[in-house]
Amino acid sequence: MESQFNEIITVLSTGFLVTLGLIVAIGAQNAWVLNKSLRGEHPWVITSVCVSLDISLIAIGVYSISTIQQWMPDLIPAITLMGVVFLLWLSGQSFYRAWQGGESLTTNEGIELGSPWRSVGQVLAISLLNPHVYLDTVVLIGSVGAQQTLPIWFIVGAGCASALWFFSIAAGAKLLRPKLSEPKHWQMLDTFTGICLLIVALLMAQKL
Repeated sequence: MESQFNEIITVLSTGFLVTLGLIVAIGAQNAWVLNKSLRGEHPWVITSVCVSLDISLIAIGVYSISTIQQWMPDLIPAITLMGVVFLLWLSGQSFYRAWQGGESLTTNEGIELGSPWRSVGQVLAISLLNPHVYLDTVVLIGSVGAQQTLPIWFIVGAGCASALWFFSIAAGAKLLRPKLSEPKHWQMLDTFTGICLLIVALLMAQKL
């Protein structure tokens, strides 16, 4: 009984550490989620979708890695092209907001937020149109999980890591919002987001 418990903890910890190590990076998805969270635009809805996507894709990778690896060479070019176009569009929006300026937290509080379904659609697009999401979750994390004796506990650990990361972004952004009351801070944030999205889009375009 003790040995089985130790095995569960080992597999769960492996899933947690492997996943956390791969998703904690300033990429397109994380920069966009941080931007939306700082603006208070349905952060918990967005982060919940991100966590659900991670768990779903990792589970698919763990239980179907051999089949997925055969499909990836044909799927990646099409996904990459769509991802480049979408990231360039989001980057352009960020740069436009930064150029317009005059936006601040105090003015945002009086404006009705857009539909949460619109945010869900955007986070699904920015996540699923990025081939690196599949390489990280399905292929890399999924390959490690497929080798575990108790893969379900690996998925649980991976899901905990994803939840910790994304919910920390939402919670941390809430604490930072009072410090972003000046328009110049929002311009810096939008510029940073735009640069991140643009760099990722250009890196993806090089692989086409």
